[in-house]
Amino acid sequence: MSTSSRREFLKTSVTATCSAGLGGSALLEVLAAAPAASSPGATHFTPAVEHLALKKGMVFDMLPGSLSFADRFKLARDVGLEVVQAPTTPDQHQAEEMKRAADGAGIRIDSVMNMDHWKYPLSSSDPAVVEKSLAGMRTSLQNAKLWGSDTVLLVPAVVNPQTPYREAWTRSQKEIRKLIPLAEELKVVIAIEEVWNKFLLSPLEMATYIGEFQSQWIKAWFDVGNVMLYGYPQDWIRTLGKSIVKVHLKDFKRKEDGYAWVNLGDGDVDWAAVRQAFADTGYSGSVIAELKGGDEPYLRDVSSRIDKLLLGS
Repeated sequence: MSTSSRREFLKTSVTATCSAGLGGSALLEVLAAAPAASSPGATHFTPAVEHLALKKGMVFDMLPGSLSFADRFKLARDVGLEVVQAPTTPDQHQAEEMKRAADGAGIRIDSVMNMDHWKYPLSSSDPAVVEKSLAGMRTSLQNAKLWGSDTVLLVPAVVNPQTPYREAWTRSQKEIRKLIPLAEELKVVIAIEEVWNKFLLSPLEMATYIGEFQSQWIKAWFDVGNVMLYGYPQDWIRTLGKSIVKVHLKDFKRKEDGYAWVNLGDGDVDWAAVRQAFADTGYSGSVIAELKGGDEPYLRDVSSRIDKLLLGS
């Protein structure tokens, strides 16, 4: 799945959260536990964040595809990265080659981008589609074990005219529960990501959805840019709190005629507020850029922007 397909524009409406009628009492419990919003005249005394000790990375597809695996991982190291998120790789020999290349370059593949959840959503009413989705997740989990990764990203459901919101919730949870025993066996977390899939439209709802599994193997993958259309990343970070295990970095620019995905720091994300939210919640994992690919100077620039905007180094 290309980066552009992950960003397919699906207009969302926060009112769907209320009309779905899902987990009302649970949502209220999450709301009660979330940090209270400040009144307009409140004074903040939170000290400024000087440095965040986070692991810096990129999605593998940002590295030039014309290079060999070895040279792509070496380039990742040379531009200052510590980790890479790799896509699901069904070919075992190719997966092993990637493992050797990453080890040789001193780069960790710390997470897997599951590739089948859009084409074969777990929320489908078609058992054959769901089984293909489950098979893709099993492959992703096995990739993670081989590569020494601790997390697989999963888009849990897609709401569309054929899949009502409530059914997307119940169907996807039912199927994800089938994957928990394998995740536990392999010691790999399944991380639910919020995307433009007309599902999990607020941080309270996402926290409820994840909490209902009551499993340490189901956590949150948070994407800073994906919530900019209908929320504020710092709010999501504080609400999801300790359930966040990995983070995607993107920036989003509102325009008179629509919107644009832009380089880090060129959009509307309040990076100082995001840094503070990560510091306040004690997040200490990976931050992985998910932008368009490019050559070495471009990748060095992205790496530098992560340092400047988020890490404070």
